[in-house]
Amino acid sequence: MALLLSRLGRFSARHRWATVLTWGLALVVLAFVALGGMKFSDGAFDVPGTPSSTAMSVLEDEFPSDDDAAKSLQLVVSTEGRAEVTDPGIGADIAAALDDLAAIDGVLTVSDPFDPARPYVSQDLSTAVVSLEVDPDADSERVAEEIADVAAGLGAEGLTAEVGGSLESGVPEIMGPSEIVGAALAFLVLLITYGSLVAAGANMLGALVGVGVGILGVLGFSAVAPIGSLTPILAVMLGLAVGIDYCLFILARFRSELREGASVEDAIARAVGTAGSSVVFAGATVVIALAGLTVVGITFLGEMGLAAAFAVAVAVLMALTLLPAMLSLMGRRALSRRDRAARSTRPHTGGRFITGWAHLVTRHRVASLLGGAVLLGALALPLTSMQTTLSVPGGEDPESSQRAAYELIADGFGAGAQDPLVVLVRHDDVEQVLPEVQEHLAELRNVAMVVPAGVNDRGDVAMLTVMSEHGPLDEETKELVRDLRAEDGEVDDAELLVTGGTAMGLDSDEQLQSALTTYIVLIVGLSLLLLIVLFRSILVPLIATAGFLLSLGAGLGATVAVFQWGWLDALIASPQGNPLLSLLPIVVTGILFGLAMDYQVFLVSRMHEAHVRGMTPLEAIRTGFRRSAVVVVAAAAIMAAVFGGFAMSPSSLVGSIALALTVGVLADAFIVRMVLVPATLALLGKAAWWMPRWLDRILPGIDVEGAALDRPAVASSAGTPAPVPVGAR
Repeated sequence: MALLLSRLGRFSARHRWATVLTWGLALVVLAFVALGGMKFSDGAFDVPGTPSSTAMSVLEDEFPSDDDAAKSLQLVVSTEGRAEVTDPGIGADIAAALDDLAAIDGVLTVSDPFDPARPYVSQDLSTAVVSLEVDPDADSERVAEEIADVAAGLGAEGLTAEVGGSLESGVPEIMGPSEIVGAALAFLVLLITYGSLVAAGANMLGALVGVGVGILGVLGFSAVAPIGSLTPILAVMLGLAVGIDYCLFILARFRSELREGASVEDAIARAVGTAGSSVVFAGATVVIALAGLTVVGITFLGEMGLAAAFAVAVAVLMALTLLPAMLSLMGRRALSRRDRAARSTRPHTGGRFITGWAHLVTRHRVASLLGGAVLLGALALPLTSMQTTLSVPGGEDPESSQRAAYELIADGFGAGAQDPLVVLVRHDDVEQVLPEVQEHLAELRNVAMVVPAGVNDRGDVAMLTVMSEHGPLDEETKELVRDLRAEDGEVDDAELLVTGGTAMGLDSDEQLQSALTTYIVLIVGLSLLLLIVLFRSILVPLIATAGFLLSLGAGLGATVAVFQWGWLDALIASPQGNPLLSLLPIVVTGILFGLAMDYQVFLVSRMHEAHVRGMTPLEAIRTGFRRSAVVVVAAAAIMAAVFGGFAMSPSSLVGSIALALTVGVLADAFIVRMVLVPATLALLGKAAWWMPRWLDRILPGIDVEGAALDRPAVASSAGTPAPVPVGAR
């Protein structure tokens, strides 16, 4: 592989302008395609195959809605116990508000909470609820403002009025101010690392072109198959981060080769052949982890995974082709002025601190192992109280009118009133058995009431609304869902199907948690195989995986503390204090696993390279560490800067994923790869590189250390002229 990639790097360097123009043309063409036809779906987190989603399909078939596209809102009016909403004066205020609502352009229907046929007034007469249907084609911002004005008018009369539901369905910002700040910090890290504005600029430019092509490709595909609004955000976040890092890995090796006296073209060829091999394997690991999201059977997760995997694949291709072309154009200007003036031919082995650190952790290996493990364990402690949900009842923001409306309804009508369970009863003569079924279900634990909601035209399916005594996220409601399903066939063989928003959320949460185990086994298994082939070792991949699990625990633990417990409230833009969204653990697992393997591959490949060239295990660890640690630390700092920018997103989902990745990446790079890995390898000695001979024989041999690149030099020393690179400077 090293020889093949070396040739690719040399080809790109020799045809630098053609390579640059090809990438520029791809960027322009994809921009026209994407901007002309990108489409977004409603972003609903549907989890197919669950009992509640199956029941929902039956509900939609048997009880079709007249207007599926209309958006629903609620105006909740409460006296908060000070009076009754049926008092003449209050009733007149509410009646006037109904007229004002009906006059709003875009409001299709307005219900009367005092209608004797369908009243919506609490038993204590303190709360009334007005249901509204809004035209989906109306100006949602204007309609929402006018409805809020009506609510404010009722508030001026001494009532509490809040608007429940939301008309917002827009696409979140892909690159807002905080994300741009994160990218700027990443550039600053590059500038400090390189000491060269030209090198830092080329690194950032390459990453931006790569993520541009990747995201425009995703958006262009949306013209054929609409994507969720969060899908491109994940692709940008990950594509930008790995693009910067992959360029950093290759550029750092290129600079190292220049310092050792290589020509520009030879330095490019060797950098792409060696560091580029690590980039290919690291990228392949990330792509496997992300593409693996498709196997869990959840549509929106698979979509997000494939989009992000595409962005990562483009970043790898960019680092192997566009970056060498730019390196050819900049030449020795990639070095700092001091390095260019020195003209040193000595290998760059890191500074005193890195050298001292390598000796410290390998000399005090047991203490380093215990200290690092204890620190990561402490960061993971909040994970024991993690709660997840597919959606937050009443909306994410506890200060919003939507949440206030939800709480008013819960106070006035009961905790389970806002999102009751829907039970479908199927029987040949459903009207005959329905009263008995209703009575039977009303006797179950945690049931507040059971209300019949209709029978289909054929008379074989009936709908019941079952209100829980508890809230949608309470354990008692989960038990009620299980109890209702256990009653299937208990009354005259009537079939019972349970659905509704609460049931779908509970089912989806359980399905995602179950899928997480399958997913981890899949990606860890495939990646272990990949790393065994790469390092010709059994223990090194196992060490990498164990380190990843510690980093994952630290990242998720910090996210629980911040987003669920509410720590660092002043620094976080999105709402806190809610359960984490169900898809967060599985998404973070996939991304962080890939990134952790990035650092493992780049760090240990330099150690392995030194080992296969004759150094003792301890010398190889220290030499490889000195030559790669600075780059790994810089790469992690860049990742943290990019992800940290996204952690400031107003979206709880985006912010929580980004925070978990920020902490996870920092923990993995600074504790796992800088402390635990060298200490463990030093403790194991030669055993770290052990592999059964029979396994070594059957696995394919892949050159990532650049052994094949040394052969021309060997041949030359034996008397055969070494080829002179064309265009070398």
